[in-house]
Amino acid sequence: MTKVLVLAEAKNGKLRNVSIEVLTVAGRVASDVEINACIFGSDTEKYSEELAKYGAEKVYVVDNEELNEYTPDGYKQALLKVIEEVQPDVVLTGHTAIGKDIFPRVAARLNVALISDCIDVETEDVLVFTRPIYSGKAFQKKKVIKDLVMATIRPNNIEAKENPVTNETSKLLVTIKDLRSVVREVVKKASGKVDLAEAKVIVSGGRGVKSAEGFQPLQELADVLGGAVGASRAACDAEYCDYSLQIGQTGKVVTPDLYIACGISGAMQHLAGMSSSKVIVAINKDPEANIFHVADYGIVGDLFEVVPLLTEEFKKVLAEKQALAN
Repeated sequence: MTKVLVLAEAKNGKLRNVSIEVLTVAGRVASDVEINACIFGSDTEKYSEELAKYGAEKVYVVDNEELNEYTPDGYKQALLKVIEEVQPDVVLTGHTAIGKDIFPRVAARLNVALISDCIDVETEDVLVFTRPIYSGKAFQKKKVIKDLVMATIRPNNIEAKENPVTNETSKLLVTIKDLRSVVREVVKKASGKVDLAEAKVIVSGGRGVKSAEGFQPLQELADVLGGAVGASRAACDAEYCDYSLQIGQTGKVVTPDLYIACGISGAMQHLAGMSSSKVIVAINKDPEANIFHVADYGIVGDLFEVVPLLTEEFKKVLAEKQALAN
């Protein structure tokens, strides 16, 4: 039997979508697979039922208030303890800020392979992981033929599927020692209601928004669609918005169902962060803008005229849909 361990994350009192997607990936690892999950912090036992809904047969809860906020030292000690307890063959987590930081540390400590930012997992004679390279222009398949395998999975690439099981919850006592950093306060700069990395719809603005106030129409459209607002590096450099919204090679890599690019020229750095979106809509006054080369739909026009019109049309469509549902 192949044992898989999934490091799950919770945010704002909810299990993150990517953790559910990773549990679905865990079910693909082998026909005879035992899926374990772990989650850190106080009052995290409440997530056990939802984790079981997506296949976690055993949930390891490290109930320690020192893990309520992420610290590299704390999470490293906790994850090493769980790995020692479970003795898994494969360890998975989401390609999130936490996953990208903690997995390399643990992999180096255990001297095992790490495959990051995977978008697909297949089972042949061994596991085959697919990940994008060269800013998404090509893909490579990687195999680990021995020892423990660690991998991070990109959000919004695997469709989460329910696989209800009866699970068991175990609490592990982990004494966190020698913390080199302690989180006293978390200041959230991004005020969006939807996590940008996991958003199904993103409305993004570039230099064409002209000012911080220029993001207001984009925010209204995102609110109507239940999405998040992003930005290009040019908009961030111009101080129209915070760098926490930046999408691109040096920002966040996103894969929403719908990406609406407003006033974005389409520099290669930005395309590297959003070109894998399922549907791309570009709005730009310049018909020669590079963004149109990757867009599924293009609108040549002033974003300050087009975006409000889209917002009103979406409001009407959604209102009609709601009326039919009732």
